[in-house]
Amino acid sequence: MMKLLLVVGIILLAPLLGGLLTGIDRVVTARLQGRQGPPLLQPFYDVLKLISKETTEVNSMHRFFVYVSLIFVIFTTVLLLSGGDVLLAIFALTLGSVFFVLGGYASNSPYSTIGSERELLQIMAYEPMVLLACFGLYYVDRSFFVKDIIASPYPAVIFLPGVFIGFTYILTFKLRKSPFDLSMSHHGHQEIVKGITTEYSGRDLAVIEVTHWYETVIVLALTYIFFANANPFSHVLAVFACLVIFFLEIIIDNTFARVKWQQALTSAWVVTAVLSTVNLFILSYFR
Repeated sequence: MMKLLLVVGIILLAPLLGGLLTGIDRVVTARLQGRQGPPLLQPFYDVLKLISKETTEVNSMHRFFVYVSLIFVIFTTVLLLSGGDVLLAIFALTLGSVFFVLGGYASNSPYSTIGSERELLQIMAYEPMVLLACFGLYYVDRSFFVKDIIASPYPAVIFLPGVFIGFTYILTFKLRKSPFDLSMSHHGHQEIVKGITTEYSGRDLAVIEVTHWYETVIVLALTYIFFANANPFSHVLAVFACLVIFFLEIIIDNTFARVKWQQALTSAWVVTAVLSTVNLFILSYFR
């Protein structure tokens, strides 16, 4: 019964936290740009408004893939926050991203197709680093389970500084921040209109937004794992680290212009090859 309540609590509370973080993101971004900006709860108002709007369905598969993507992202969130297998969680998250790409292809829109292709490039860019981060966490405690990793005497970041820096680098992809927001745009006047989400509207677009809220919680939960350990104070430090990384991503988003996909892919692979590979080689040699 307690496990069921935990799962239900995670499913309900995670998007609330993700929506609040999105609201904070928009408020801070507005302040950095010298604007008044929207209220903190504006993301929730936007989703409610989208739900009430008429939904234009291009075809049945176009909608189906988005809802399946949401299911896998929810599964990933529950698995991570309940102390489950981090490697299985990453595979489920990747599968959710693949279904999102398939939804973009299913619309047969040229803008959506280009967005889907760029989304695939983003997955190719950040996925090796995410997997190596999982392997690094395993090397530290010989377990893929989050509950075992955060019960270690020492935080994983002590043994994985290079992996953590590389992981922080690719978070810009997953949080869809500039300069790596390649596959979609929040504005309709970009070169790919709204990219992979061009043909989505109403409830379907609301589902995509809620999915992103879950993804925000997921990436911060992975950051949390690097800092949390058996010391109760470390959990406070881990939360602080998550907030620092989150605000750093907002600053990066407002500082850098979008780069070409070649630069995004190359830079991510170089960071992965140099930082994480060397870090894991040293760790495997001395442990």
